[in-house]
Amino acid sequence: MGYAIAEELAGQGAEVILVSGPVSVSTQKEGIKICHVESAEEMYNECMKHFPGCDGAVMSAAVADFTPVHPEVQKTKRGKGNWNIELKPTKDIAAELGKIKRKNQVLVGFALETTDEEANAQKKLEKKNLDFIVLNSLNDAGAGFGVDTNKITVIGKNNKTVPFELKTKKEVAADIVKMIDSILR
Repeated sequence: MGYAIAEELAGQGAEVILVSGPVSVSTQKEGIKICHVESAEEMYNECMKHFPGCDGAVMSAAVADFTPVHPEVQKTKRGKGNWNIELKPTKDIAAELGKIKRKNQVLVGFALETTDEEANAQKKLEKKNLDFIVLNSLNDAGAGFGVDTNKITVIGKNNKTVPFELKTKKEVAADIVKMIDSILR
């Protein structure tokens, strides 16, 4: 979804910085500078570095909520006993950008929810100082990961909710960019 949004923005003349974790898609679209990252920490650092000079950010990556406290650098061999991994909360990139967001910047978030979808997305919208949030549901067939389609609901400030039908990710990206454009104008 992030690549589709980046391509739509670039297609409309925007200079795009795409901070991308490991993915199976790519782009050759002119106007997109890709910053490849491997970890949530690297993504956080790149976003914090580029956001202050941007008109806005679309936070579509599914960054893990937790990170191992002591990451292993080599393969851990099978043993007879149980193995425990201690986890710590990962930095919330969207929330951190929301704290430094200027008045003239747009910040869009994504929420992947399975229960109390709209209520949970609304909480994220407010907590992270987003202009709007794109709600994905794993309960909708054809939406989410591993498919070229998506079904979203956009939730804006003042509980304004706009549901969309199942569409290609390219069409969904055009809808999202249209909403960003309406905020910037």
